[in-house]
Order: sequence, then structure tokens, then C-alpha cells
Amino acid sequence: MDVHPNLDLEPDITSAIEALRVAEERALEGQLAFEIMHEIKNPIEALGHLTYLTFLEAEKPDKVREYMDLAEEQMVTIRRIVKQTLGFAKGSDTPQPIELVVLAEAALRIHQRTIQEKGVRLIKDLPKSAVAHVHKGEILQVISNLIVNAIDALPDDGTICLRLRKRRDEVQLTIADNGHGIPREYCDKIFKPFFTTKQDRGTGLGLALSKRIIDRHSGRIRMRSSIRPGRSGTAFRISLPAHNQNSNLNAAPQTDTPPAAA
Repeated sequence: MDVHPNLDLEPDITSAIEALRVAEERALEGQLAFEIMHEIKNPIEALGHLTYLTFLEAEKPDKVREYMDLAEEQMVTIRRIVKQTLGFAKGSDTPQPIELVVLAEAALRIHQRTIQEKGVRLIKDLPKSAVAHVHKGEILQVISNLIVNAIDALPDDGTICLRLRKRRDEVQLTIADNGHGIPREYCDKIFKPFFTTKQDRGTGLGLALSKRIIDRHSGRIRMRSSIRPGRSGTAFRISLPAHNQNSNLNAAPQTDTPPAAA
């Protein structure tokens, strides 16, 4: 009897990866909401202070006008954050045109505290011209996963670089780090389910999930890595079909860039 264990396991692996995708998407929504709550706290506190000062100097019209102008600036900040949040919370069964800088900044916001705690140096080259037609929640998952991998690979005070480029009919996002790198013998296995270099940490499904998402978007994900002393590091490049603005004149790309994660 011919037995093909790999074929028998394929449906189970596919189901496991899809279940992980859904779970991670929901977890990311929670993380993003938590960071936005933290982010919105500052303008709300500022509004409270400005309200107090307005009552304190209610007899001085010039001062009241000054405080109200400042309060309006805080309201603009809050509206921008809320609009961006609702954009992610809506979700959609169909892909939408979106500037990838929005997703990159959102992913950085999710991991902002870890980046700060680890002293990571962040280099961003994220122009607004790179628009792709994507399921934004899924691509946010991919970018977030690659950022986590980069953070995990870094020593304290390491560097992560994010770069966006538009190349003819595709857009490319590169996420690179100067961490310990991945040995050459592992490079062919890096996108296989359950393979991990993190020893006791991780499921080994993150990159397999990321590749399936990118494949589903008719894109590509590539990796190059080095373990050479003094020149070690890893770079992942996501390539996605560029949005053709002439193909859907009614679907304007989302361009509300969230505050930078710094």
C-alpha cells in the first residue's frame, strides 16, 4: 500500500495555518486598539488642561481664543486617529486600494513599545506613492510578523530599516535588520510550515502564513540573509501588484497616515 503522509497532512496544515491567520488578525486588532488608546490619551489630557485654563481666564477673550485654537488642534489629532482606526476596524471581504505606508506605520505602532524598550534604531523610507490593491488586515499581519522577526533577531541597539519602492507595475516593501542572520542551510526551509529558528519560541507558522497571504495577493516574498561577522542581517522583500488607478476610478486609495512610530 502506497502511503503519502505529506499528502495526508496537507489539509490539516492548511487548516492550521488558516486558523492561525484568523487568530493573529484578531490579536493584531486588539494590539492596535490598545496602542491607539495609549496614543489618544495625550490629546485628551491636553483638552482637559485647555478647558481648565479657559475657565480660569474666561474674562480674557484673547486668551480664550488662543486656548480654543489649541483645543481645535487636539481635536484634529483625535479625529485623524479615530478615522484611521475605523479604517482598520471596518474590514472587508474584498481587497481595497491602500497606500502601503499606512500599513507599515500601523505595524510599527503595534510594536512601538518593544522597539523603544529594546533601543532599536528605526530607519524609514516610506513614500506615499506606493499603492496596492490588498486585504489590508492580511497585509498588516505580514508586515507585523516580519517586524517581530526582525526585533527578535536584533541585539539591543540594533537597526531595522523599512523601505517602500514602486517598480513599474509592482510595489515593494523591504524590511531589513542587522541581527544575527540565518544560516544558508536554513534558507530553503524558512517558508515551510513548522520550521523555526527560534528554538523554544514561536510556532514555525508565521512565515508560512505570510507567504500564503502574499501568494494569495499574486505577489512574492523573498529573503536574503548573511551571518558574516560585522555584516550579518536579514532582509525580506514583499512585492505586490501596483494598484492601477485607471482600473477603478471610484476607489480612491486610503491615505490617512497614522502618526509615526518614531
